Amino acid sequence: MAYDSIDVRPVTLRIGAEVFGVDLGGKISNRQRDELHQAMAEHQVLFFRDQNLTHDAHKAFGRMFGDLAIHSGVPGLPDHPEIVAIHADANSKFVAGENWHSDLTCNAEPPMGSILYLPIVPEVGGDTLFASMYAAYEALSDRMKVYLEGLTAIHDGDHVYRPLFPDLDRRYPCSTHPIVRTHPVTKRKSLFVNASYVTRIPEVSKEESDAILNYLYAHCTNPNFHVRFRWKPHSVAFWDNRCTQHLAVWDYFPQTRSGFRVTVAGDAPF
Repeated sequence: MAYDSIDVRPVTLRIGAEVFGVDLGGKISNRQRDELHQAMAEHQVLFFRDQNLTHDAHKAFGRMFGDLAIHSGVPGLPDHPEIVAIHADANSKFVAGENWHSDLTCNAEPPMGSILYLPIVPEVGGDTLFASMYAAYEALSDRMKVYLEGLTAIHDGDHVYRPLFPDLDRRYPCSTHPIVRTHPVTKRKSLFVNASYVTRIPEVSKEESDAILNYLYAHCTNPNFHVRFRWKPHSVAFWDNRCTQHLAVWDYFPQTRSGFRVTVAGDAPF
């Protein structure tokens, strides 16, 4: 696909592209906005370098793709509830996103996407891996595709967030979504299960559910479906949560990795 107002350079043939020629913290033209939408549909995750985003600019960029969602598990910043701080340093006991996952699939309407801005990154390490769930689905055998069609999976947020906030008397979202999802824009099919949130397939026995889910989780870790992003200071990653999974590599302890994320609201999977 040709672009006139931005420079889009694919990182792999299946997923990921670096985008140049746009200042996310400045004025983005209508043409650039439209081409960013096109690039997201084509590449699933977009990477930007040398950006300087205030909280307001970060939110404004996110709103170009839809309403902003309030995170259902982690509180946002006091003055910017739409923004979640992402921070790890020498005092951290864990980091967010160490397992393959799609963001907040426990929600009835999981996010369209997430935009992570990291002004501070470690000298070495701290990469993020992204996996194309289009590629994962398309690599399945025809028999497996037929088997999965019509099955659903239960996505539960309680076991993810209850250990982090044990003192809060609240219920976390739990939703049932199709295992094979159709993207609302591209109309392509993708796998929509992840090891972080999914607990079982309700249409089959627990033993069969465990076997199928474990197979799908292992299948999605195939590096042929992946792109790896090496962060530099003031980089941005914007991923389509509807057709990707991602994993944050914590190989930089005790160095600091710090920034902010906004979440763009989505719709119910079908």
